[in-house]
Amino acid sequence: MRTVLNISATWLLLFFALPATGQQRDTVATATLQPLSLDTNYIIVRNILVSGNKKTRTSIVLRELSLKPGDTVYLSTLAETLEASRKQLLNTSLFLNATANVKNWEGRSADLAFEVWERWYLFAFPIFKLADRNFNQWWVEQKHSLKRVNLGVKAFQDNLTGRNDDVYADVTVGYTQKFLLGYNLPYIDNKFRHGIGFVVSYSRNREINYISDGNKQQFFRQDDFLRKQFLLGLTYTYRKAISTRHQLVLNYYNESVNDSVVLRNPDYLGNGRKDMNYLELAYRLHYIQADSWQYPLKGLLVSGEVSKVGIGPLSGLDYLKFRVKATKYWELARKTYGALGILGQAKFSSDQPYIGMRAMGYSDDYLRGLEYYVIDGTSYFIFKSTLRREVLNWKVKLPIVPKKFSNLPIRLLVKTYGDMGYAYAKLTKNGILNNKMLYTAGAGLDLVSFYDTCIRFEYSINQLGEKGLFLHAKLDM
Repeated sequence: MRTVLNISATWLLLFFALPATGQQRDTVATATLQPLSLDTNYIIVRNILVSGNKKTRTSIVLRELSLKPGDTVYLSTLAETLEASRKQLLNTSLFLNATANVKNWEGRSADLAFEVWERWYLFAFPIFKLADRNFNQWWVEQKHSLKRVNLGVKAFQDNLTGRNDDVYADVTVGYTQKFLLGYNLPYIDNKFRHGIGFVVSYSRNREINYISDGNKQQFFRQDDFLRKQFLLGLTYTYRKAISTRHQLVLNYYNESVNDSVVLRNPDYLGNGRKDMNYLELAYRLHYIQADSWQYPLKGLLVSGEVSKVGIGPLSGLDYLKFRVKATKYWELARKTYGALGILGQAKFSSDQPYIGMRAMGYSDDYLRGLEYYVIDGTSYFIFKSTLRREVLNWKVKLPIVPKKFSNLPIRLLVKTYGDMGYAYAKLTKNGILNNKMLYTAGAGLDLVSFYDTCIRFEYSINQLGEKGLFLHAKLDM
């Protein structure tokens, strides 16, 4: 039995110091209302008042509210409507807290007042990141080698100009040498619908996962750099409503590998090539209607992508990809929550070089309990189900730190889960998990804190009969 713990030092730094992204759930009371004495069943919104936003522009706050001056709100749904608006402000990741209230009631009209508490927007912290897919793989299979650790510095300035824009950069040395710089401006027009962004990065490695054998990654290392990658990306965003976001992405990639890689796997880049260039043009759709955008317990999340990799002369990789992800969250009873999610992807054609065959086991696309394995392929689906029960909800008073950060909220949820999946590959190298249904199950704990960051303790079993304790620092679905 493999029983290992998995946690990132970078996450611990953010958890016990100051968080950088996400929202904080239930840190303030829900929307409050002034006593009403008029014989009416609705109000007309006269003005929307915003306070507490020292850096964030008021127009950005108003953009996130579905309520507008002149709207009619029925008293029977007023508290619910204000609470939904309050939570939406928290979902922007701009604020620690928010409150909503009714003020200046006159006749059938009144003002709606929103007060926000801005968080810190400038962060710089050291990077201590494992190069492997998860902690368990690094600790057990790679024998917790410090040669497989990335060190560096990451910095970002959120809300740079008060328009919810952000600039970010990181410099990494160690297993991977990498430089990255990016910027996102969500709104460039007066109607707050169109946005742009860019990212540029360069990385190189002395060790490379050059092939998979028996659903295990095989690595090769030497003193010279074995792989180099350059990326230049541009993004256009369209967001007319609050819940739906459309994106067009254009990425340019340059990949090159050492002769030694080609000798060991001529199909790494395909046809014995040492380098390639390719373009990726993608359309992405994101829809979320949930109580939280970072740790949802009620609502719906849907995302989809259609992308063409390889355009004109820049077609080192060449395929058409379709990808969809959908998760539904329910409150089944008080403090009891269920979730069902499905993720699917298909690539055409199925004849791809090794770097175009990554399916399950990479990034967040894995079955809980199969963290030690990769299942290469061009098409796959994953189905996940989770039942959660909140058992603890309390706050810890932190010393020294500023007052608005001093109350550390901690929530503990117990859970059970079951996953299933299937990955198709035209050709595999001793792939015992390819082209067959896979099943896993388990039980665990979710520890949720600032901005709904989450540590997951999970004890899982897979269809091979293998059991293990896994620790993750991301939401599972």
